[in-house]
Amino acid sequence: MQPKKIILGVIGADVHAVGNKILDYAFTSAGFEVINLGVMVSQEEFIAAAIESAADIIVVSSLYGHGELDCRGLRQKCEEAGLSGIPIIVGGNLVVGKQPFSEVESRFLAMGFDRVFPPGTSPEVAVDAVRDILGMDGLDETEQER
Repeated sequence: MQPKKIILGVIGADVHAVGNKILDYAFTSAGFEVINLGVMVSQEEFIAAAIESAADIIVVSSLYGHGELDCRGLRQKCEEAGLSGIPIIVGGNLVVGKQPFSEVESRFLAMGFDRVFPPGTSPEVAVDAVRDILGMDGLDETEQER
């Protein structure tokens, strides 16, 4: 069985790389094939990578507080590019200032994201969410083949 492919990156003008590397490690260790676009990734770069690699999911992170602005329209651009069914999740410090996470989550879900995670979410939670979204049973690919 081929490993599920994840497009991972930090959106917009955000240069926070540490969380991105931690997520890359967590997803790779869990048996996923990760295409890590790094930092300062545009919406168009996420979409092009997802098309080129036939990705199963897009994972977007943002830490500098402008994720809400950077993520607007991503779902629509995916649909226009033929990726209407691809799951998209997002996490991090997505807005400027202290705002209740339930409100932030509602806005991102309304923008077409499948899951939204607050700052400080553990990598294991993200891995479990991706497995759930992709219909995997929680075992990594190596364990599933046994």
